[in-house]
Amino acid sequence: MAITDNPKLEYESGQSFNDWEHLTDIGDATIFEATFAPWSGRAGFEAEVRPWGLATGGQIRAGTGNDNVTVAALTAYMPTAAGAASDGLVHVASADVAIERASTETHVVTSITVDNSGALVAVAGAEGATFSEQRGEPGGPAFIPVDAVEIGQVRLASGSAAPVNDTEIYQVVGNHQERYDSPVWQTDPASGEVHFAAELPKIHTGNLPKRVSMRGYTPIFAEIPRASNWVPAETSHSTNSTQIYNGTLGSVSQTLGQASFTYYGEGDATDPLVRLKNNRLWFRWYQNRHRAPFSLTQGILGIGRTYPAGDHVNISCTVSAEQATVDFEG
Repeated sequence: MAITDNPKLEYESGQSFNDWEHLTDIGDATIFEATFAPWSGRAGFEAEVRPWGLATGGQIRAGTGNDNVTVAALTAYMPTAAGAASDGLVHVASADVAIERASTETHVVTSITVDNSGALVAVAGAEGATFSEQRGEPGGPAFIPVDAVEIGQVRLASGSAAPVNDTEIYQVVGNHQERYDSPVWQTDPASGEVHFAAELPKIHTGNLPKRVSMRGYTPIFAEIPRASNWVPAETSHSTNSTQIYNGTLGSVSQTLGQASFTYYGEGDATDPLVRLKNNRLWFRWYQNRHRAPFSLTQGILGIGRTYPAGDHVNISCTVSAEQATVDFEG
């Protein structure tokens, strides 16, 4: 039977900045993890997740003369790229891009990309007798560099010089174009992971998906002195029933409860915890401060102060969480 011995409750007293980094694909091109966790959610210190891809503009149209297209001005998220601003955006001016035609076969697919420097670059695939949807195959698009973003494709079925037709230009998101906001994703700030709704296409050199970058803050924890009665944010279940002619139909609903604890502090504006009320913070709980297992709870701190005559000021604290407390082995 467990006994709460030498417990410790900590709160997010500050934040430590972690600059842009590329997340690691765990192997399924769907879940990517950072080197740091958890991620702070306090206002002004939130994590920024930026999958590489087109953000605005970038429409491709047939150019003037033979074998070229005009790409409209665009912005793309490419954090850490040489041409990127501090927010991760690359700004590219409108320009014409020359397109290759097949010299020995008839069909060739050319990818229009933004490279690491922020320049528009055409990357031609292998020539073929017909078009292929397979990267690296004859008549298919090429694998593009890992530090580039694909804006669209031009598919030409003749080796003879001629103006490009708009019907030969393809910019379907997910097939011919990488957008930063597709597919959509969710974050797990406790584990430091990004979960995409679908597998990212493996269209980059080495059969790799596009880069996923992020920057953010990790909490700096400090112990809450004179705390007691920690209650984690847990999910409870309740049963509902509907009467029908030959019995009842049951259903189950879930409710996420608030975390809570009692804190004996100063209770005024000088109190470090009182100053953080109404902020979204992390709380870390150790049942035994000398052992590795711990739990993390993130939520908005609420307080209720009581000033008894001749006794200690006690502060009833609640943590309104969006997800249940997460347990870690250490």
